[in-house]
Amino acid sequence: MTTSARPAAPGAPGSRPPFRVGLIGYGLAGSAFHAPLIATTPGLRLAAVVTANPDRRAQLRQEHPEARAVDTPEQLLADPDALDLVVIASPNRTHAPLARAALRAGLATVVDKPLAGTAAEARELCALAGSSGTLLTVFQNRRWDGDFLTAARLVREGALGRVHRFESRFERFRPKPKPGWRELADPAEVGGTLYDLGSHLVDQALTLFGPVDTVYAEIDVRRDGAVVDDDAFLALTHANGTRSHLWTSAIAPLVGPRLRVLGDAAGYVKPGMDPQEAALRTGLRPDGTLPWGADDPAQYGTLGTDGSTTPLPTDPGDYPAFYAGVAAALATPGTPPPVDPRDAVATLTVLEAARASAATGTAVRIEGVPA
Repeated sequence: MTTSARPAAPGAPGSRPPFRVGLIGYGLAGSAFHAPLIATTPGLRLAAVVTANPDRRAQLRQEHPEARAVDTPEQLLADPDALDLVVIASPNRTHAPLARAALRAGLATVVDKPLAGTAAEARELCALAGSSGTLLTVFQNRRWDGDFLTAARLVREGALGRVHRFESRFERFRPKPKPGWRELADPAEVGGTLYDLGSHLVDQALTLFGPVDTVYAEIDVRRDGAVVDDDAFLALTHANGTRSHLWTSAIAPLVGPRLRVLGDAAGYVKPGMDPQEAALRTGLRPDGTLPWGADDPAQYGTLGTDGSTTPLPTDPGDYPAFYAGVAAALATPGTPPPVDPRDAVATLTVLEAARASAATGTAVRIEGVPA
């Protein structure tokens, strides 16, 4: 799973042409996240984008005139020799079938989270990638949020001592559901906040503290007219004894701290959201013209104890690191991808346990997550 189906061309470093990227989807994920990050990554070239929407095609021509527009994913994948990498940023229900088709075409594949609708589907995709030696990775960009990078560094350096509790939130106040597939009731759509922002929360917790033994969850539909979950709480007990408490909500008029990490020596509390999403949405690009990922000093976190606390500057966020890692994995066979797709299997296993817990009102034990 860590090698590219198309090895780098011979020659001195930097002498080969950029890897040609086909992007499926030009909605929010495709246009605001993937396309600008791909276009500004050395060694990658946005070659084609799948969108049949006339307005999005006009947007594509303005923002990335070098990329050709393609009507359907089938048309894009019909000529795999024209591409080196496929990025899937389409609605969740399409992730697994499109990833399967791309991998069978021998194309390295990036899939926006969640990798699939079920852990079984994700496991199948990992096996398919592994059997063919084709790169597969998942866009878990929140691993490169500045607040998470700061918390991970503090944990790694032992600045907090032994961590016993990790609290993480993605909360918003959107009391009226917006039209779109994320609000559709059909489970096949994989909508709702649990699989949307919850995928990030669980991935971060597993990245920091490893496998989970038990999951307890409360998952609700709170808003008038909503038909999918919009408010969720997960309590995870990790095998190492750390407990993670995770919240995701679309109906939080007052949000809690973004992160609170408590150890037996010190704690770290961080308000506010990482600035990279807002920057990308407003059209800013990580192209080197401006500092990227710098947090507002007013949003710096606090490190210490009740008796002694100090403001702690947030490490810069670094979404560009994801596609830099993809480019490196494509260029050098054997280089691991920026996100191991088996991590997505573990995340989906936890999310499925959360659904089971919420349905029964009991904690669910996870015996193991086969790769």
